[in-house]
Amino acid sequence: MKTETKAVHAGDRKRNPDAPGAYVPSSTPIYTATTYLYEDTAKLDRVLGREEPGFCYGRYDNPTRTGLEELLTELESGHSAQVCSSGMMAIHVALLAALTDRRKSVLASDALYGATTTLLTQVLEPLGVTVEFVDICDLGAVQQKIAESKPGCIVMETISNPLLRVGNLDMIAELAAEAGAALLVDNTFATPLLVRPIEHGANFSVHSLTKFLAGHGDVLGGVVVTDEAHAAVTRTLSRTMGPVLGPFDSYLTMRGIKTFALRVERQCSNACRIAAWLATHPRVARVHYLADQNHPDAAVIRRLLPEGLYGALVPFEIKDASKEDVFRFMDKLKLVVRGTSLGDVHSLLLYPAIASHREIAPKQRQRMGISDGLVRLCAGIEALEDIIGDLDQALK
Repeated sequence: MKTETKAVHAGDRKRNPDAPGAYVPSSTPIYTATTYLYEDTAKLDRVLGREEPGFCYGRYDNPTRTGLEELLTELESGHSAQVCSSGMMAIHVALLAALTDRRKSVLASDALYGATTTLLTQVLEPLGVTVEFVDICDLGAVQQKIAESKPGCIVMETISNPLLRVGNLDMIAELAAEAGAALLVDNTFATPLLVRPIEHGANFSVHSLTKFLAGHGDVLGGVVVTDEAHAAVTRTLSRTMGPVLGPFDSYLTMRGIKTFALRVERQCSNACRIAAWLATHPRVARVHYLADQNHPDAAVIRRLLPEGLYGALVPFEIKDASKEDVFRFMDKLKLVVRGTSLGDVHSLLLYPAIASHREIAPKQRQRMGISDGLVRLCAGIEALEDIIGDLDQALK
């Protein structure tokens, strides 16, 4: 089945074999119970021991959450999925799972979400994990760093935050496998509609469910989708640590995913046309967008992404803008929401220097190419003319 069909059907219409009657709900209900009972204790024993499928305790499993995990596994072509309380918790669980039986060393892209960099350098490094960074878009440099550092895990983003760089995911997966390293890919910006990292050889595909998949600005959640080799350890870590997503948020995410393909297609279309308009605006110095033929990773983009689907993110630099100039621009916006997220049905604009990359030192941000005038727009599903009209009046 195609991704669009999986989004609508996977994970739903499960009949409880222990319940009376033969009814099947058309969509997965919200199960709020923390404890599940059986007619005989022997069956409970088998369920607790994972000898038989079933539900016993909310930290281990929940029918609503399980439905969502089945859906996400299908969307990402994985072996199993574990949903978590946030995207950052999902990355944390995936890193722990990747490093459990490997050298405690991480080779990470030098272009990552700020909180991911903070997790690596301020949480894992003090615990004894060696962390090194590399230009993930320089395949030769990646190969050399792997040989030198012998990492247990390689961390990258399918499409980097915020400058939309795209590394050779499939080739890096081959290098990782040859070196015995796990490859962890944050696929939030791409979504399974554009790229499915496990199909390209990644071991972990991680998402912030808060963004495109839930899509309505009312859920905080994350997911780790794994290959078969890492499924058991990821599940064990989750059962032990308890970073689980609640049933109501699981339901909202599952409900949001049913329309995610429609939303993302519209957002991609809007973003492409907004990027073209911004490129002609006298107050805009530079536009970063994946459809640009002069994008530094154009060849990789053509190889990995479907034609016409280049994502909803449009970072752009306001010409000669200081922090105060950017604030004035943002304060004039009337339709576009000034928010610290992305992927919602409404257009969102974020200032990386005070939000996604706030914890990164100013000099390091400059080295990363994040200027004081850079803002990150995520196109929503509104009428294109209304989005452009609001940006235009705010830029004047």
